[in-house]
Amino acid sequence: MAYQKRLSLLVLIDSFFILTTILISSILLKYSLIFFAPILILTAMTLLISHHFLSLFYKLYKKAWEYASIGELLIILKTVTFSIAIVALLQQVAFQEIHLRLLTIIWLLQMGMIGGSRFSWRVIRDTYLIKNENKTRTLIIGAGSAGTMVARQLLNNRETELLPVAFVDDNVNKHNLDVLGIPVIGGIDQLENTVRNFNIENIVIAIPSLRKKELNIIFKECAKTKVKTRILPMIEDLVTGKISVNQFREVKVEDLLGRDPVELDTNGIAKYISNHVVLVTGAGGSIGSEICRQISNFKPDKLVLLGHGENSIYSIEMELKVAYKDTNIAFVTEIADIQDSKKMLSIMKKHRPHVVYHAAAHKHVPLMERNPEEAVKNNMIGTMNVAKAASKHEVKTFVMISSDKAVNPTSVMGATKRLAEMIIYDMDRKSNTKFITVRFGNVLGSRGSVIPLFKKQIQRGGPVTVTHPEMVRYFMTIPEASRLVIQAGSLARGGETFVLDMGDPVKIVDLAKNLIKLSGYAVEEIGIEYSGMRPGEKLFEELLNKQEIQEPQIYPKIYIGKSAEIFIDEIEEIMSTYTLYELENLRNQILNLANRKITKKDRLEEKVMVSLQG
Repeated sequence: MAYQKRLSLLVLIDSFFILTTILISSILLKYSLIFFAPILILTAMTLLISHHFLSLFYKLYKKAWEYASIGELLIILKTVTFSIAIVALLQQVAFQEIHLRLLTIIWLLQMGMIGGSRFSWRVIRDTYLIKNENKTRTLIIGAGSAGTMVARQLLNNRETELLPVAFVDDNVNKHNLDVLGIPVIGGIDQLENTVRNFNIENIVIAIPSLRKKELNIIFKECAKTKVKTRILPMIEDLVTGKISVNQFREVKVEDLLGRDPVELDTNGIAKYISNHVVLVTGAGGSIGSEICRQISNFKPDKLVLLGHGENSIYSIEMELKVAYKDTNIAFVTEIADIQDSKKMLSIMKKHRPHVVYHAAAHKHVPLMERNPEEAVKNNMIGTMNVAKAASKHEVKTFVMISSDKAVNPTSVMGATKRLAEMIIYDMDRKSNTKFITVRFGNVLGSRGSVIPLFKKQIQRGGPVTVTHPEMVRYFMTIPEASRLVIQAGSLARGGETFVLDMGDPVKIVDLAKNLIKLSGYAVEEIGIEYSGMRPGEKLFEELLNKQEIQEPQIYPKIYIGKSAEIFIDEIEEIMSTYTLYELENLRNQILNLANRKITKKDRLEEKVMVSLQG
């Protein structure tokens, strides 16, 4: 109905109610049966004018009464009360007395008629017009402000397929209460029973302030029920209308890592990135591209995207140019192989970067086991080329991204990353450039992560293959890893190994089970098979070995260590002669050197060499 017609109808209805209440009140109090008595005429005229004026003032006629709630009731209360007060004032002026009993009965009748008429429309709508038979019975976890808002919107939204039927909340003060007519059954420990007793088909987690460890606990309870679980988007997005209550997102694996968001020292990072030239190798990869995104937030003067694969470099270039079109950042691409030392020198000379993030590397463990010469060429020789070019052209800070597999390595990939770290430590001793390495574990969503593999296996109907039931790994998300890499760069003094706090290690089989449940299946439906450990794999990973000097945490989620083991002569020999080795012999040489420990004799010889050089 158009607003003008609606306004006219409501004015007419309220006028009828006002006159009716005056008539009933006068009869009850045995006033003059002549309706046109002066007191009644004054009361009627004043009530009509004041009520309609206050209704317009409080926008009472603009309310959608099918969604009426306590707010609308308060407006009716103020409108009726203030209009009665105005009548009382005029009665005092005109007749030197206030007919209090008359006004009290009129007030009661008006509240009943006007309020009742408005709220009856909501009752009719909720009872008869909204059909709940085909809606999905939903349990809301969290009976706080967010959960209440979700429940209200679900109840009032005709389009939604969800019907809230119960709450669970760990606040014992809310247990056995009704919120919007929906019972609060108990705490999270009652979740499984509630799902069964109320025939729940859907669970919504509506606690925006929830920490990830707490979410993990709740999800484990939800996973016992075989009911699909979703989570409330950010409360700000709901309030601003950016996202509706129908757009609950799925719970993601990264939600269950038990990790809190990373807080960056933006001032410290800005000092060495803003208005400077930054170069990222491997800029098309999953880590390199995210580093580029994070760096762009700090407004460098120029960001050089260096990579070997033209498609991935083109993709990240286009993405950044669109995302930061309103800035003055110059995005420059360089298609180059880090194994080409002359090209690396040329690029460094051309751009003169202030900071270099070296993310280019071969990272796939089984592939490098079969191709150790490629690991040497890319991870060792390539790193040497980029590092020497950076040093020659006076780069301020050089950050190499390493791996937890470099600690006591059992694989070619881990061994070559360990030897690449030694190359970086040696360069730091010789150069004015600050060379550092940053280690972290597995990254969710990266191209080499198990998550994409598990998802494909689940889509095919299973089974999900896990190498060993006891295998554990550290995990973090790509954005978190990239932010901490950038943060570590701002803390560099030279020669450090920065180790990112990876949180608690995660069993791969538990990760697989959670992913199956998040995909809406039971573990029994998809199945899990154990394929056996692959060459080069370890049951668990480490972040620092015993020979490395570990200092206290220097920044939230960042630890620091220094390595005393540098076998640069042997490393250079391997890089110059690797083509002469049989593949298995090359693999053994790399692993033996990467795991070699410095003996007392080695240390004595090193001191003698240092004194002779001095």
